[in-house]
Amino acid sequence: MNLWPVAAVTFKEGIRNRAIYGISLFALLFLVASQLVSGMIMQDVGKVVVDMALSTVSFSGLLLVLFVGINLMAKDLDRRTIYMVLSRPISRSQYLFGKFLGMALLIITTVALVGFFAVAAIVLTKLRFPNFFGQFTWWLVFLSIAYTTLSLILLTALSFLFASLVSTSFITLVLTICSYLIGHAISDVKALVETPQAVGIQVAPLTVKLVQGAYYFFPNLSLFDIKTQAAHGLAVPLASICWTVVYGLGYTAIVMILASLIFSKREFP
Repeated sequence: MNLWPVAAVTFKEGIRNRAIYGISLFALLFLVASQLVSGMIMQDVGKVVVDMALSTVSFSGLLLVLFVGINLMAKDLDRRTIYMVLSRPISRSQYLFGKFLGMALLIITTVALVGFFAVAAIVLTKLRFPNFFGQFTWWLVFLSIAYTTLSLILLTALSFLFASLVSTSFITLVLTICSYLIGHAISDVKALVETPQAVGIQVAPLTVKLVQGAYYFFPNLSLFDIKTQAAHGLAVPLASICWTVVYGLGYTAIVMILASLIFSKREFP
């Protein structure tokens, strides 16, 4: 299929992007810092190191999407190289899905690399303080990293949708950041406005309807955040895992289909 060459070029462009080296260096320094901090918090060293390691993976992936992923597509639009690509026997949908596939491969590769260093940091701390990892399980660490990868791919799909709608990468960046923030907070906000008496506040019915609408419109990214469960060794039900995977893949597919429909009808300047 024609999307595979586009995916390969996108992946190679992402690997050569200087920003990815900065992100990797930041992640490595942060994980080294976790080793220094671990000696200062003996009682909760296991929980803190696991949380810091997984947070590093998550934040590094977010930086990758925001500063590499968005620019990979925006660069073709800004430099007008998209005309040269589309002049070949490739449809706009194949171009878009090829870009998305290449970015997804880049996310998986980067998260795997940062995840390796995160696991190494946990192993080193566990060897130094074996008595402070009582309820720790590797299964939850790897599940958290897999969830992070899926959420980042979903967020990339949203950035592609915004890039298909607007003409500048800055607006795409702002919309993607807003979606990320709303996606992580909307579940808690919905619970708050639906039971305001629990905290002694009053909420207008219109506000409740708006929040409920936003809950079903924006992705619920809090589903993919299980760093707390991994740090405290709390079990995650199999049904919840299956639902989260189906939700993430389904939401990503719907967003990419919408992006493809919009992008296929877009007029380029």
